[in-house]
Amino acid sequence: MSTISVRLDDQDTQLIKEYAKAKNITNSTLVRDAVLDRIEDEIDLQLYDDSMVAHRKQSKALSIDDMKKELDLE
Repeated sequence: MSTISVRLDDQDTQLIKEYAKAKNITNSTLVRDAVLDRIEDEIDLQLYDDSMVAHRKQSKALSIDDMKKELDLE
């Protein structure tokens, strides 16, 4: 396991410590989870954006009425 140091001002440090204590988790867990969640969100957003670009280039989208006809639901 490795360590990453982060420089924070006293106010931010206190906020993090109080929040972690209120949630009954360690400071390390709070910061690690927050950073990893942020990275995951950005990756998900990039995948969504890439998918939408690909969809717009080769869209074979159907209207709801056309879909019903194709599936014999009318």
